[in-house]
Amino acid sequence: MKAALLFVKALEAEGVRCIFGLPGEENLDLVEALRESSIRLIVTRHEQAAGFMAATWGRLTGEAGVALSTLGPGATNLVTAAAYAQLGAMPMLMITGQKPIRLHKQGLFQLVDVVDMMQPLTKYTRQLVSAATIPARIREAFRRAEEERPGAAHLELPEDIARDDVDDAILLPTEYARRPSPDDAALVQAGEAISQAKHPILMIGAAANRQRTAVALRAFIDKLGIPFFTTQMGKGVVDEDHPLWLGNAALSDGDFVHRAIDAADVIVNAGHDVVEKPPFFMHKGRRTVIHINFSTAEVDAVYFPQIEVVGDIAHTIERLTDALQKQPHWDFGYFDKVRKAFHAQLKEHADDARFPMHPVRVVADTRACMPDDGVLCLDNGMYKLWYARYYRARQPNTILLDNALATMGAGLPSAMAAKLVHPHRKVLAICGDGGFMMNAQELETAVRLKLDLVILLLRDGGYGMIRWKQADMGFADYGMQFGNPDFVMFAEAHGAHGHRPDSADAFLPTLRAAFDAGGVHLIDLAIDYADNHRILDEQIRQLSAAV
Repeated sequence: MKAALLFVKALEAEGVRCIFGLPGEENLDLVEALRESSIRLIVTRHEQAAGFMAATWGRLTGEAGVALSTLGPGATNLVTAAAYAQLGAMPMLMITGQKPIRLHKQGLFQLVDVVDMMQPLTKYTRQLVSAATIPARIREAFRRAEEERPGAAHLELPEDIARDDVDDAILLPTEYARRPSPDDAALVQAGEAISQAKHPILMIGAAANRQRTAVALRAFIDKLGIPFFTTQMGKGVVDEDHPLWLGNAALSDGDFVHRAIDAADVIVNAGHDVVEKPPFFMHKGRRTVIHINFSTAEVDAVYFPQIEVVGDIAHTIERLTDALQKQPHWDFGYFDKVRKAFHAQLKEHADDARFPMHPVRVVADTRACMPDDGVLCLDNGMYKLWYARYYRARQPNTILLDNALATMGAGLPSAMAAKLVHPHRKVLAICGDGGFMMNAQELETAVRLKLDLVILLLRDGGYGMIRWKQADMGFADYGMQFGNPDFVMFAEAHGAHGHRPDSADAFLPTLRAAFDAGGVHLIDLAIDYADNHRILDEQIRQLSAAV
């Protein structure tokens, strides 16, 4: 058979159901092989969006999503998506085309050393130089992408290799692999530290955002009564309506949750690593930090745990839950005080009637509309902090945000992939006007795919998060504003439905109606960020300090 067909058969053997991307001259043999395969080719309007979709597919399924591009500019357009998957621990395989490697007649036209370019951004990158190696290379790429810590892999398929004939190719079976169990001595040491503590607390990070780990952590919390908080990417692992939830470390410091952190003498850290900006909880000699993760800690000036328990997180937590009992000397009185003050502050502005809308009202109305299993897919902007702090996630992976690469432009593609993975759930893309315009062309893709998808576009006419930081640093307001198209007309020009609420009270009915109607809907909502500095930098810090 032709090598391109073998390549596709190897992808089918890995369970690949769809590939996101753009074809090019150098991968037409591969595209032809896909045409008669079981794999669905989803053509996007930009390779970066294809990469974001593949990464989100991997994030939600645990199976590497696949992105396709041609050589040169197509491959370079995947760079940001590669970093997005690699830093965010999302399994993804990128397939790029290349000129013939034995003989070509185009000189250096479009020629980029893609394998070398992808080296620092992936766990595995190879050029295929022989059709006979295709099964092994694909098996290894998927294995590397999916094993802990997950991330990006890349294979380059040159045009002449894709056209080669290959005989008697044997596809390699996917192996059964168990993650390692934690060391018994490390478990004993961690258990003793928790038992002997007076004010233990649990922190939940991104790597714990798996269904089995969520069940294990809920049992740990319910049995022992230890309060917990999350990082941004750990939201929803345990229901945030739980009475022991202390909040989210959306802000780096000065929030109510940081008062609880300051009072803790042991922090049990399940699934966090330093690629996600951490709360600043490391203080030498003041507390013991227990690192529970699939791999050892990457020591940094902001993170140097005293005890490490390495192995499957869910299994580790289950073992600790079985071994530990509530201790009579544990004292959570101050944590209770912090929680009460935090919950009282969360309610402020939830019914604010101003228009353009207050961020807290936007978050509250969004929560009122979304079911427990509804999925929010956030782009990167000022609203991310408001949603991370104020939106209560009820289930794992129901609020997808990126606090690793933290790139703009991923919100809409991520939501499209989430809808493909969960066709029967409500999926809401939340984008700023800045981030939305970075991949706005994918509105056509969403319409073409006939997705039932709602896009909430929060419009402030500027780069709001950087503007907030600029003001916090005492600089003049400069270089952050831009113009916008008429987003309602923009949506309609792509075959979607456009809406523009003209009051705070009109937003929630508009959001509900968009979900009920089906199809692709864009809601152009004016948002007022005037309270960014007053609430996030001043009020929260003052109120929490008073607890």
